[in-house]
Amino acid sequence: MLDKQQGARLANLWDDAKAAGMSEAERLLYRSNLLGSDKRITNYGGGNTSAKVMEKDPLTGETAEVLWVKGSGGDVGTIKMDGFATLYMDKLRALKGIYRGVEFEDEMVGYLPHCTFNLNPRAASIDTPLHAYVPKVHVDHMHPDAIIAVAASKNSKELTKKIFGDEIGWLPWKRPGYELGLWLEKYCLENPKARGVVLESHGLFTWGDTARQAYETTIEIINRAIAWFEAENTAPAFGGEAKPVLAASERVAIAKKLMPVIRGLISAEEKKVGHFDDSKAVLDFVTSTNLEPLAALGTSCPDHFLRTKIRPLVVDFDPAQPDVEKTLAGLPEAIAAYRADYALYYERCKRADSPAMRDPNAVVYLVLGVGMITFAKDKATARISGEFYVNAINVMRGASGVSTYVGLPEQEAFDIEYWLLEEAKLQRIPKPKSLAGRIALVTGGAGGIGKATAARLMQEGACVVLADIDETALENAQNELATRYGKDFVRSVNMNVTSEAAVETGFGDALLAFGGLDILVSNAGLASSAAIEDTTLALWNQNIDILATGYFLVSREAFRIFRNQKAGGNVVFVASKNGLAASPGASAYCTAKAAEIHLARCLALEGASAQIRVNVVNPDAVLRGSKIWSGEWKEQRAAAYKMDVDDLEAHYRERSMLKLSVFPEDIAEAIYFLASDMSAKSTGNIVNVDAGNAQSFTR
Repeated sequence: MLDKQQGARLANLWDDAKAAGMSEAERLLYRSNLLGSDKRITNYGGGNTSAKVMEKDPLTGETAEVLWVKGSGGDVGTIKMDGFATLYMDKLRALKGIYRGVEFEDEMVGYLPHCTFNLNPRAASIDTPLHAYVPKVHVDHMHPDAIIAVAASKNSKELTKKIFGDEIGWLPWKRPGYELGLWLEKYCLENPKARGVVLESHGLFTWGDTARQAYETTIEIINRAIAWFEAENTAPAFGGEAKPVLAASERVAIAKKLMPVIRGLISAEEKKVGHFDDSKAVLDFVTSTNLEPLAALGTSCPDHFLRTKIRPLVVDFDPAQPDVEKTLAGLPEAIAAYRADYALYYERCKRADSPAMRDPNAVVYLVLGVGMITFAKDKATARISGEFYVNAINVMRGASGVSTYVGLPEQEAFDIEYWLLEEAKLQRIPKPKSLAGRIALVTGGAGGIGKATAARLMQEGACVVLADIDETALENAQNELATRYGKDFVRSVNMNVTSEAAVETGFGDALLAFGGLDILVSNAGLASSAAIEDTTLALWNQNIDILATGYFLVSREAFRIFRNQKAGGNVVFVASKNGLAASPGASAYCTAKAAEIHLARCLALEGASAQIRVNVVNPDAVLRGSKIWSGEWKEQRAAAYKMDVDDLEAHYRERSMLKLSVFPEDIAEAIYFLASDMSAKSTGNIVNVDAGNAQSFTR
């Protein structure tokens, strides 16, 4: 039986008032965004939409028929007008005259740029002929779970006929490309009353004379499939429950332990970022009788397969008798076995011109009674890969409940994964940024230096967890950085660095969010000023608790994670000029900062054998954006120098050797250097960023 989310009907969201003033191309965009807004209609990046529009040719001034179609690599849910390729229909039709047959269909992609209308730089996708040759004005190609469940059934042709009669046709499996475009054209011409077609193991094509008609046909056909499955698929999902579902808190605790270990085992060539999913659809699957045989079949839809690999890795874990340590001990062998099996698959299926074997590690890890873990080059890809596998689970649920689920044949799957056209697309992807795949946790992350550091690391591709005790500032910092760099790259945790429990919880939340840790920036701080005779024990302890004990606690937790990952690690302490150069009236602060520096030296010694580097950045007088300098400390230092607080920054600037102010971004730049591979052979070092202070020269 379908769960509530899968069984719910799709709403018709078309609004004539909104669409009335739009051009035909704008209505295509409107339709596309509506369809892409619901993952039951199509997955992220999947499917295509098109419209054949009469346009004025900018060269001749004559009216020309132009195909507007989603460009290569786009997503219909978020596409903008510049995401569509535009091509002359007369030139696309002329390509039939030079087509040399199915053995040469891939070469037709090279002709698509010659059909470009209005010098549009957006590359046309491989699916362009499928839209061009359907003799309808508006065409939708979607990947709805309910339709793919039909398409991936052993008797998919019969089921299509049973559900839709003659309204929706059926075509056997054919890899997307030029030949399939001709198949679709032939079907349409031979069946002029048909409203669409199901492609075996692939998805749905529908069409209409208007944008609204095409949209409503797509919604109607998917809803009919959902309703049919709701009525017919009444058997227990996946053969029924075979293993218990653990409580949510237990699932999360186990995921936190598994994710960094898996990540360490699969990140030798490229750092990976993780995602955890314990939604109902996933839990139904990972507790079921038929989990292992169904998982072994792999996915059917090409889009699902490209994101999730030939098959998932089912992790050996028994929720009835949970022993996570046993599972952890078995992971190296299980992951090595998966890689070996993938290599055999590559050798069995490779062709003379196949690209070299890519990363042999699994993308999807299924843990019985716990959930699904996915790993990829970045958080967005890991999350989206998980979404695709949930689509695949829904497909398997539907198909196996009414028929026999059929995965994509191994050779067909390989030919898509190692398709030369797909390889060419991969080669066009920009070179990864210097911290791509790295995961950082920054304490004091909502303050001036902390937020600037997070921004600098995210600018280079890192995922960052902001840790701070100020909830309002933390929320604001996360929202600001998410807007600048993307929601997938930043998380936040409320963390009091002086609390063992809070530190353990915060780091655990970071593991669950991203799967591991590579960089710790220990930056949480405060400042105080008082003559020794006026320094209370409470003030002394506050400095030591935050600046020494706090740095110890977060470093200890990071070291534990680094050692579990077995992939090295990087710690950067934000200390102070005062850790090297004593100042009168600040004994508690200076002593605690000196303790930080010496702790870093000790940790550099301890971590070296495990490739854990530990270094220090010493700022001085970073006033702008600093929470420390916004309170009593600023007033106290101004009083000590007998000047107005507004003159303090100029005072520090003039006091420096270089006569320069020091800003949060300057500290962030030094932290980035020490956190990156540019300093790969440096540990136990101190970098002063103080515009020059002879007293704090290191010796």
